[in-house]
Amino acid sequence: MSHPLSFQDQWGKSAAIDLHDCEHDRVNNKELLENFVKEVIEVVNMQAHGPCHIDRFGAGNLEGYSAIQFIETSSITVHLDEVANRAYIDIFSCKDFDANVALEFCQKYFGAKTTKMTVLDR
Repeated sequence: MSHPLSFQDQWGKSAAIDLHDCEHDRVNNKELLENFVKEVIEVVNMQAHGPCHIDRFGAGNLEGYSAIQFIETSSITVHLDEVANRAYIDIFSCKDFDANVALEFCQKYFGAKTTKMTVLDR
């Protein structure tokens, strides 16, 4: 049985950002992905912890770049779909951040025409 958490019991915030109809040049470029991770960290006022890990893997329609960056307060992950020109970004932090500012930055960076965001207090 689930119980509502009080503010003191919450560990952090999770923002799941889905971007659709992105600019193709932005979802298939490793250097732009690495730059995006650095910039989004600044936008949400966080601090990187260690290096960003970027890899291209998968097969067929599921092949593409993904990144994970630990931050001092949790992590940022990115999965790019260059077949359908989509990007999926997850920001989780126990330090508060403005999810709407993050969404706006992500949308502009990838040139997305449509977006969806789910924010959870965890």
